[in-house]
Amino acid sequence: MGFRMPSILHAKQILKLQSLLTRSQLSISSTTVEVPKGHFAVYVGEAEKKRFVVPISYLNNPSFQKLLSHAEEEFGFNHPMGGVTIPCKEESFIDLTSRLNSS
Repeated sequence: MGFRMPSILHAKQILKLQSLLTRSQLSISSTTVEVPKGHFAVYVGEAEKKRFVVPISYLNNPSFQKLLSHAEEEFGFNHPMGGVTIPCKEESFIDLTSRLNSS
């Protein structure tokens, strides 16, 4: 029986995500809109995915981290679309990011 070190585990997940984002940004095709420095692409939706570009600072927010944990459980961190896939309703994602922008 083992136990988890939440802060170490959390740091490893962020580093893993940052590594994925770097690889994904390098493989963006010329037809895709560039992702500005300090941002990353996420694909949001339950059936049809819509692309959003959000600030990396969202990775520090507990609500966004919880959303990413759910995404990891469902999809893992291997994303053929070139960004993180978040399986939630688009309206819920917009609501969360609006609250993050206003704080």
